[in-house]
Amino acid sequence: MFEPGHLHIAQPALQPDDIGYDIHIRYETAQTDAGAGMHFTLEGEINGKPVNEVFDLPKDKAYNFASEASHIAEKYGLPKDVDLHDMHGDYDAMFEDIRDKLDMKSGDAVKPEHLE
Repeated sequence: MFEPGHLHIAQPALQPDDIGYDIHIRYETAQTDAGAGMHFTLEGEINGKPVNEVFDLPKDKAYNFASEASHIAEKYGLPKDVDLHDMHGDYDAMFEDIRDKLDMKSGDAVKPEHLE
């Protein structure tokens, strides 16, 4: 479920071997080491294990929030084959909200060191 500044992703474990998760991604504009950007908080639980991590992304990398969130979720036990990106409508709305908050336009420059 998406609302500006917050995305909630949940999947209950329906079978004993399933991995359940209940994750909140909150975000706001912030000054990062590289200038304007976004500050993200990822909290909730993955398979009963609490998650509480923060990360910052500069403006030209803020579009990559889903990849960063997925890497963090994997650290807490979410298997790589579970696709948090599968909520395309909500991710699209979050992406557009981030673009709006950071006044990002198609064709904005990306720093070469951020392409790695």
